[in-house]
Amino acid sequence: MERQRSFSVKSTRVLALSITTISSAIVFLTFLSTSLTKSNSSSSSSIFQTTDANFQINISPIAAISETNNLHISDSSDSPRASPILISTHFSPPENTSGSAKIPGFEQKTRGEILVKEDKVVANLTSIKVIALPSNDGEEKKKKKRIEECDVTNGKWVYDSDSPLYTNASCPFIDEGFGCQSNGRLDLNYMKWRWEPRDCDAPRFNATKMLEMIRGKRLVFVGDSINRNQWESMLCMLFQAVKDPKRVYETHNRRITKEKGNYSFRFADYKCTVEFYVTHFLVREGKARIGKKRRETLRIDAMDRTSSRWKGADILVFNTAHWWSHYKTKSGVNYYQEGNEIYPKLDVSTAFKKALQTWSSWVDRNVDPKKTRVFFRSAAPSHFSGGEWNSGGHCREANRPLNQTFKPSYSGRNTIVEQVLKQMKTPVTLLNVSGLSQYRIDAHPSIFGTRRENRRSQAVQDCSHWCLPGVPDTWNHFLFLHLLHKR
Repeated sequence: MERQRSFSVKSTRVLALSITTISSAIVFLTFLSTSLTKSNSSSSSSIFQTTDANFQINISPIAAISETNNLHISDSSDSPRASPILISTHFSPPENTSGSAKIPGFEQKTRGEILVKEDKVVANLTSIKVIALPSNDGEEKKKKKRIEECDVTNGKWVYDSDSPLYTNASCPFIDEGFGCQSNGRLDLNYMKWRWEPRDCDAPRFNATKMLEMIRGKRLVFVGDSINRNQWESMLCMLFQAVKDPKRVYETHNRRITKEKGNYSFRFADYKCTVEFYVTHFLVREGKARIGKKRRETLRIDAMDRTSSRWKGADILVFNTAHWWSHYKTKSGVNYYQEGNEIYPKLDVSTAFKKALQTWSSWVDRNVDPKKTRVFFRSAAPSHFSGGEWNSGGHCREANRPLNQTFKPSYSGRNTIVEQVLKQMKTPVTLLNVSGLSQYRIDAHPSIFGTRRENRRSQAVQDCSHWCLPGVPDTWNHFLFLHLLHKR
């Protein structure tokens, strides 16, 4: 009996000890679970607050234009179907190229696997590495792509109080047609919008570095008055880095006007020239006898007469588009000429392709790709609403870029450019500016393309060219990025 009782007491003690141990474990696990829940809740709350702050930082001021639905983009404004500007020349529609970030349904993904949706925070806690706490300097910035990996045409216009790089007062090379501020335009916000590539580490334009890249070289712009617009922009951007203004001069002492078309400005300290040669079509304009009269024709099989002056340039920037939408070129009646033959009727797209093929053959014969970089800028848009330039078309009311609800129109002209460039032996880089420029309805001279005393009528407005400073500065920034990358 004694043995039996002793065994029972020992068993009871063991059982009591086991119960005590299990109870302690349950209490400890409960405390640990509560601590983890509070910690995770605090971390999630912190991340949500950081994300919300980012929403405030990323949103830029923007306003829709009330007449967007009635907006007419002329046929000269070929919009890209585009491509990475540093990768290919294929065209695709631009994405959200407005000043505002998209926030559909107030849904935004953050780092790791944490999702912020409406007012809830949902986190995948399968691994402690998923939770990325903010650093002392705030949320870690998303890693940007290198310039050679990104599409700088994919981005948005953002309001930048540090812009522009120059003004009408600081640049003596802006002719009357582009000097909107000098001509009395008071709303100057059009100068403040800067193109910001998305997820792309693109350096800003550096005038000193650009001058060093063209030291001892010829930078030549060839094309219509829209290319003169870009050329004047480049002169102004480079001029800001020059210490002695007298060391920059036109080699023939010509003053920039609309009438004269050929200029060569020398930057003496860098032994380089920045030149412009006017040609509306790249091919030759002339006259031929049709019946009893001599009429204007366009020789789509012969190069412009100034083409011999383009030879030997180190950097060539071509364009043609604006004049292909004019009445004569669009109608094509007794206008296009090949050899001695004048077409009674020729479609403008066919004529445009033939002209580009004539130009491309000239480039392949006369340009040494080991010495010369060749660029072709895509068509810049016009923004006439309510008519054309000579029939009451206007854009004066616009004072901000179009917002993301505006969808650019498309035509086949840029596609023709792409097809011709792909068939060339000489590498040609496409400066794809069409899509991002279509959002800048606010940046045209409108009635401010002339001084007040020279204005004949407010009914005639310029909604094709661009105020300077303005959109062409971005086109030159793209040119800078190409040269910087290839260097």
